[in-house]
Amino acid sequence: MAQQMPERIPGGGVDLSHLAAKAQAPAGTPAGAPAGGPGESRVVDVPSLVMDVTDASFEQAAQLSTVVPVVVDLHAEWSEPSRELSPVLARVTREFGGRVLLARVDADANPGLVQAFQAQAIPTVVALVAGRPVPLFQGAQPEAQIREVFAQLLQLAEQHGVTGQVAAPDAGPDDAPEAPAEPEIPAAHVAAVEAAERGDFDGAVREWEAVLAKAPADAAARAALVQMRLLQRLAGRGAEEIRAAAAAAPTGVAEQLAVADLDLSGGHIEDAFLRVLDLFAASDAEARPAIRERLLELFEVVGVADPRVIAARGRLANLLY
Repeated sequence: MAQQMPERIPGGGVDLSHLAAKAQAPAGTPAGAPAGGPGESRVVDVPSLVMDVTDASFEQAAQLSTVVPVVVDLHAEWSEPSRELSPVLARVTREFGGRVLLARVDADANPGLVQAFQAQAIPTVVALVAGRPVPLFQGAQPEAQIREVFAQLLQLAEQHGVTGQVAAPDAGPDDAPEAPAEPEIPAAHVAAVEAAERGDFDGAVREWEAVLAKAPADAAARAALVQMRLLQRLAGRGAEEIRAAAAAAPTGVAEQLAVADLDLSGGHIEDAFLRVLDLFAASDAEARPAIRERLLELFEVVGVADPRVIAARGRLANLLY
């Protein structure tokens, strides 16, 4: 299941911004690498929109992420979902006409990148924006959903000044439309989506709750609601503030749940689940229902079919029974 695109670039996982920063140096820039920094709309020539990269050659991809978002496909030949997903990623990348690059990484041959991106499954797809990681999804996904994720990624990149383009032989107008079609939003969802786009998470939560009151079986609305609640809880709070409060109150339910929210938003999914499960195990009967409810919400944010959710759900069942 694809993750909700974060409203900001999370701080978890690999940070290659030190490599991306090399792109800002005008002197000694290697051929084909970008000059300048994020915030400048520019065009850079590349051999292809789809490149195979390794542990040793990944620096160039990190540098190019100051120009366009770089989608990283951690795949393996033995993985049937990889063989299904990789051609779709390449096709969708070319449809975006040079506004996105695809970096394909053979997971078996490049364990350093697998470890750096904290990949828990193959295939794993992440993105780089100005050297910073953005978790996208694991496993094969429907092509329409991948297009939607790419469109959201471009919006996030624009917020961080990454608005350039790359020119490649496979990025010509004959290969793709000028712009991908925007996914159609059901009429009942429009008000909630617009509130979220304005950054009004309180309003978005109210709108999604109203949708579910009328259509309790709307799975998309339920998924969006739990994601908006997560962003609502984190809005206006810094990571240092949240972690300091948790360190000062190691048994505080609100403080520990806030760190779990922070970890989940940064891609540290196992850490978030482990923290809440440990809190549940150490808490009394009065506190447990609220902790369990939050954990179930976090499961929905990640996706109930995710193997990390399945494992955490199993431990929760053992604690309950």
